Amino acid sequence: MPNCTVEAVEFGRGGRRVIEAAFDGGDIVSDGGVLLLRQVDQRIGLTQSIARVFDDRRRHASVAHSMRDMLAQRIYGLCCGWEDVCDHNVLRRDLALQTAVGRANELASAPTLSRLETSATRAHAAALHGVLLDQFIASKSERPRELILDIDATHIPLHGAQERSHFHSYYDNYCYLPLYVFCGQDILACVLRPSSRDPASILSALIKLLVRRLRQAWPRVRIIVRGDSGFCRPQALRRFERWGLHYIVGLQKNAALIQRVELAELALADMYQEAGTKQRMIGEFDYAARSWDRERRVIARLEHDAHGTNPRFVVTNLQGDPKALYERLYCARGEAENRIKEAQLDLFGRRASCHKFQANQLRLLLAAFAYTLMINLRRLALGGHRAGARLHRHHPSQTTQDRHDHRAQHASRAGAASVPTPAQTRLHPRRAGTGSLKTKSAVPGTP
Repeated sequence: MPNCTVEAVEFGRGGRRVIEAAFDGGDIVSDGGVLLLRQVDQRIGLTQSIARVFDDRRRHASVAHSMRDMLAQRIYGLCCGWEDVCDHNVLRRDLALQTAVGRANELASAPTLSRLETSATRAHAAALHGVLLDQFIASKSERPRELILDIDATHIPLHGAQERSHFHSYYDNYCYLPLYVFCGQDILACVLRPSSRDPASILSALIKLLVRRLRQAWPRVRIIVRGDSGFCRPQALRRFERWGLHYIVGLQKNAALIQRVELAELALADMYQEAGTKQRMIGEFDYAARSWDRERRVIARLEHDAHGTNPRFVVTNLQGDPKALYERLYCARGEAENRIKEAQLDLFGRRASCHKFQANQLRLLLAAFAYTLMINLRRLALGGHRAGARLHRHHPSQTTQDRHDHRAQHASRAGAASVPTPAQTRLHPRRAGTGSLKTKSAVPGTP
């Protein structure tokens, strides 16, 4: 006979309801996992923290749904795959979602949730960003030695008459350009920006606010800012240096940079002709653009294959082997793009269909909170031991600096031969190898 599970799994109580997962039928729901979200939320205090800072201007005598309940209903819905407010006209009667929110009757309707979103202001956005940052700080059981802040911008296509919508020639669409800041798997900021503004225009101010709060919690932490060439601005670099921050940022190629590596590219072309496989060099030199106040360290990555040359440049004030800095540190910023995809595509951060700009900013933040909740659910479920392809690749007790030290040692042991290059250029060639859930009432006669 099959070995069947007959024991019920207890999930505590929700008001007058006793919550349990059983295997004998009953009221079947497809979103039973929302109860796990409830337990994670109670453990980290996410929705309670959001409700405390969200200014509620409703007339309290007419309030039927608390701010915390509405926020929890919306965030849990996003985690379960319900992206639209109109979905909640049906979800408000879902027993599992009611139990997770902590109510024994109907939840807020779509018009009520819509009024919540349209009431959002800039002050709400600033306060909610503080909650994101506090959640990140509280998630660290030990003082980190190093934090890497990944900055990146992406686009949200618009298909209506949203406020501050503009046409962007690169994306060939009307869109917003939100600016994201991640630290590892954690999202620290998601600022909605119109596509008519350079996303880097608020970079310095945003990093300053984040660094101030992080250094209040950890005064001696080492902070590295990492981004692509879209964020390489001379004013930002000067401010990072003045604030004692480290940075490694992409640098757009130009004629002056190409001239500095011309001889190395010719050497790579000769090596490709001899070997017939893709050739690669990584090196460094000092460089100053006309708008810079002084020379800075530039790392060059050169490649030559059947398609020709492919140079890339980054500017940094970090010390160390250029090969390790580029391959182990700078290239790792691609993980931040995966995190943005999770927040935008998996948790519907691109649903900017509200007319008001600040309402769409609130939707972006709600998706960020749903992402934070899911990240903490994975961490608690995996216990920090299993990594997975899209989540914690390292044990929590291992600091970022420890990992970078190990990677740098591994890179230095690999070794590389040198070839003649222009003055102040040191390039190193390398051949590229290449169940069901039911709820029951604790009081007879109640639903």
